[in-house]
Amino acid sequence: MEVFIEPIGRLINEFSKLPGVGRKTAQRYAYKIISMPESEARAFAEALVDVKRKVRFCKTCGNFTEEEVCGICKSRDHQVICVVKEPKDVVALEKLHEFKGVYHVLHGVISPMNGVGPNDIRIRELLARITDNTQEVIIATNPDVEGDATALYLAKLLKPLGVKVTRIAHGVPIGGELEYTDEVTLTRALLDRKEL
Repeated sequence: MEVFIEPIGRLINEFSKLPGVGRKTAQRYAYKIISMPESEARAFAEALVDVKRKVRFCKTCGNFTEEEVCGICKSRDHQVICVVKEPKDVVALEKLHEFKGVYHVLHGVISPMNGVGPNDIRIRELLARITDNTQEVIIATNPDVEGDATALYLAKLLKPLGVKVTRIAHGVPIGGELEYTDEVTLTRALLDRKEL
């Protein structure tokens, strides 16, 4: 038996479709919306519709943009391309204010267990971006089985094109203690060691 009236139940169901939002959190969100002044609720709804209407993928890199080509692709040198899984990874790297090149968003990684092959992500588009001007491709996929498989696959395709291919380093986090670091991370840190 449903204990919520239809509009509240519907809102709870919609919130619970979001990743990481269970029924209880969805209920809290719904109650928060109910308690908002109508103007705030309307602004919230308009922001949802607006983001769906205005945000699209950059035709060059695949990142989120409001225009055909994003600001990063328009304003930066294309000699170094950093390959990431999702647009949210671009945001994470941009927060560092260290990378001055451009990005390429794959919109996924190779994952045969989930039915995702090389043709299902933006690999062809990456290869099309490689020119004589391209000096380096940095592969910044996650350090997991799928991310590593994707990185190896990309390296195999890119190296014959004469471009330097690098992978972001993985290992023990700064401030971490060796005794509490898992074996996979510690092994990777040992293998990826650098000369001082």
